[in-house]
Amino acid sequence: MNPKIRWYILAMVFIATGLNFLDRQVLSMTIIKIQEELSISDVQYGWVNTGFLVSYALMFTVGGRLIDKFGGKKGLGLSVGIWSFASVLHGVMNSFSQLLGFRFLLGVGEGACFPGAAKTVYEWFDEKERALANGIAIGGAAIGAVAAPPLTILIAGEYGWRWSFIIPGLIGFVWIVLWFSQSWKNSLHAREVKAMATIDEPVVQISIKKLLQNKTVQVFILIRFLLDPVFYFLMFWVPKYLNQERDLSFERIGELFWIPFLALGLSNILGGWCSDKLVARNFSINAARKWVMGFAAALTLVAPFISTVSTVEVAVLLMSLMMLAHGFWITNYITAIADVFGKYATSSVVGLSGTAGAISGMIINPLIGWVAQNYSYGPLWLVSGIMYPLAFVILIVFIPKIRTIEFGK
Repeated sequence: MNPKIRWYILAMVFIATGLNFLDRQVLSMTIIKIQEELSISDVQYGWVNTGFLVSYALMFTVGGRLIDKFGGKKGLGLSVGIWSFASVLHGVMNSFSQLLGFRFLLGVGEGACFPGAAKTVYEWFDEKERALANGIAIGGAAIGAVAAPPLTILIAGEYGWRWSFIIPGLIGFVWIVLWFSQSWKNSLHAREVKAMATIDEPVVQISIKKLLQNKTVQVFILIRFLLDPVFYFLMFWVPKYLNQERDLSFERIGELFWIPFLALGLSNILGGWCSDKLVARNFSINAARKWVMGFAAALTLVAPFISTVSTVEVAVLLMSLMMLAHGFWITNYITAIADVFGKYATSSVVGLSGTAGAISGMIINPLIGWVAQNYSYGPLWLVSGIMYPLAFVILIVFIPKIRTIEFGK
C-alpha cells in the first residue's frame, strides 16, 4: 500500500473535523451580534444549543450505525455535505425559529463526523499507530475552533456576521469534491477483508440491544454522559463568560478565545503520540491509554480557579490547561473504544457514547443559561473541575483492562 494515500486520507479527515468545529463555533462568536439584531435572550440561546444537540445526539448513533455498515468514505462525505448546507443557511436567517431550525440541521450533519473519523482511522491504521492517527484526526476539530474566533471577527468585520457562516459552508463543498476523488481500494480494512476471501461479505453488525447490554459499552456511555456537558460549556459559553463577567469586547474575545483551542489541538496529537510511545516501550494497551487519561483527569482540577483569578490572561491560561487535558483524554478515550470493539462496532459505540453526551449536554445547556443569567459562572467552573477525575475513577473500577471483545465469533 502506498503510505502517502493513507496520510492524504488522514489529512482530509483532519480538515473535516476542523470544519466541523469551525462551523459550530461561529455561532458562539457571532451570538453577541445576533442577539442585538434579533433580540434573542440567553435562555433562548440555551435552547438553540439544545436544538443542535438534539439532532447531534440522534445522528451520533444513527450515523455511527450507518458508517459501520457502509464505511467511512460515504458516511463522512454525506455528513460534511449536510452540515455545510446548514452552515450556509445560517447566513440567511432572520428569526429565533429559523436559527433553531438551521441549528438542528447542522447537528444532523455534524453528528456523524466523529464516528466517521474513528471508522476511517480504523480502516487505514493498525493499533501501533492508531492513537496518533486518532489524535491527528480529531485534532483538526481544535484547529477549526482555533481558526473560528479570528476568522469570524475578520469576516464579520469586513462583510457582516452572515458571511461568517456562508464562507465556511462553501469550503465544505470543495472538501466533498476532493474527498470523493480519492480511491480507497488500498485501505487496511480492504486488504484484511481480501485476505480473508470475504470481499463480498458485509462485516457482521452487532445489534444496538446487544451493545447496550455489554458492561464495557455502558461504562463508555456513562463517561461521555458525564463529560460532554463540560466540553459544551467550554465551547458554547466561554465567549459570553468573557463578555459578561470579564467585560471583554467582541474584538478582544476574538483575540483570546482561540488560545484554549490551540492547546486542545496540540494535545489531541500529543496525547495520541504519548500513548503510542508507551505501547512502543512495551506498556500494555490498557496501561498506555489509562496513564494518559489519568494525567488528563488530574489536570482538570484547575477549573474552579478560573472564576477566582484576578486577570483575564490567567483565566484564559487555566482554560487552556482544561482544553489541554480534554485533548489528552478524548484521543485516548476514542482510541480505547477502537481497541475494544475493532471492526465490529467502533463507530456504533463512538456513536452511542456521543449520543449520550449530546443528550446530557442538551439537558444541561438551558440550566447553564439559567445559572449564568441568575447567579454567576463560579458553580459551573467548580463542577467542571470535578467531572474528569470522577470519570477516571469509573473507568479504572469498571473497565479494569482495555482489551478486544471478539463480537461476531
